[in-house]
Amino acid sequence: MFKLSERAQDFVNRTQDFIHNEIEPIELKFWDDVHQMNPNGDWTTWVWPEQLEVLKAKARAAGLWNLFLPDSELGAGLSVQEYAHIAELTGRSLLAPIVFNCNAPDTGNMELLWRYGTEQQKNDWLMPLLNGKIRSVFCMTEPDVASSDATNMQATAVIEGNEIVLNGRKWWSSGLGDPNAKLIIFMAHTPDTSKDRHHQHSMVLVPLDTPGVKIQRMLSVFGEYDAPHGHGEVIFDQVRVPIENFIGGAGQGFEIAQGRLGPGRIHHCMRCIGAAEKSLELMIDRGMSRKAFGKELLKLGGNLERVAEARVAIDQARLLTLYAAFKMDTYGTLAALTEISAIKLVAPNVLEKVVDMAIQIHGGAGLSRDTMLSAFFIHARSLRLADGPDEVHKGMIARLELAKRGYSRSKPSQ
Repeated sequence: MFKLSERAQDFVNRTQDFIHNEIEPIELKFWDDVHQMNPNGDWTTWVWPEQLEVLKAKARAAGLWNLFLPDSELGAGLSVQEYAHIAELTGRSLLAPIVFNCNAPDTGNMELLWRYGTEQQKNDWLMPLLNGKIRSVFCMTEPDVASSDATNMQATAVIEGNEIVLNGRKWWSSGLGDPNAKLIIFMAHTPDTSKDRHHQHSMVLVPLDTPGVKIQRMLSVFGEYDAPHGHGEVIFDQVRVPIENFIGGAGQGFEIAQGRLGPGRIHHCMRCIGAAEKSLELMIDRGMSRKAFGKELLKLGGNLERVAEARVAIDQARLLTLYAAFKMDTYGTLAALTEISAIKLVAPNVLEKVVDMAIQIHGGAGLSRDTMLSAFFIHARSLRLADGPDEVHKGMIARLELAKRGYSRSKPSQ
């Protein structure tokens, strides 16, 4: 079922070689440079090391560019399941997704524009994103409501003549601090009493320099600002953009969001699996190279059992994610709702568990920046909230299971 075509396998092999030869040897030094160049939360001074553009140029010249996009002219033309194998490889590195122009939130935003954007929107925004000239932001989560229920959204996008007027406050807007960020996709409530609650939200294209867009601050995650990318809080105060800036039309926000989130969740989960594999390797190497009480660390206590538990958990998560990708490719996103929710629940939890084991074996070094483990842990814990908390995905899985047995919201129990 998951056998790759010769063409897809070639992409996987070349991606693996590029990461091994070009990225892994310099990665820890690269992030050291990033932290030295961006020492605090003042996003107005944030910059990327020049080496990033060098690596991006090499990746593009090697044909390893926009690999996520299932369009053979604009991207690699791979299926979701084929690209999943590449996403796993890039997940072993914090830098690789950026180098290949396959990083969130840009991948989701680019696919959204590719699927639903007008020709003008594609010319203005999709092409610069695909060329790696700019970066983008997705604004959905809000600080004043329980954002686990997206219908709670208080930000508004109101039509006034030939304009859309935007008001509201968003936070955890990833990429807001990036010096190359030029575009925001803003999701908001568009009141319309003639429509049901799932057709009263819209996505709007907002240039970052539009009057009324005010970045308030960058938010730290466990004390880290994720510079120079950043996760920010931003206010929209009487922001006006042309009515043509709706994506797919007013009231289509939730429908478009499902198209954006489906493939994106596969990408996130396979990157988690790649990070878990890397963490397991680091754990084994550390545990077999250090001794305590006359034995290698891995041979003490229950550490060998933990290695086995990690191996099984990673493989289970990978198979479930590839199955979700297969169902999306074969039957469409709606047919894979259970699997998409399941992997969003499973993959970050597996990464969190495995990286925690690896940190324990590394001792104090596991908490430092001397390895990627602390960053992997932050990533895993964050993803258990991003795109919906664990509890929302469990609720979705349960509702779908009950519906299979004929129990739905519209059919009360007897």
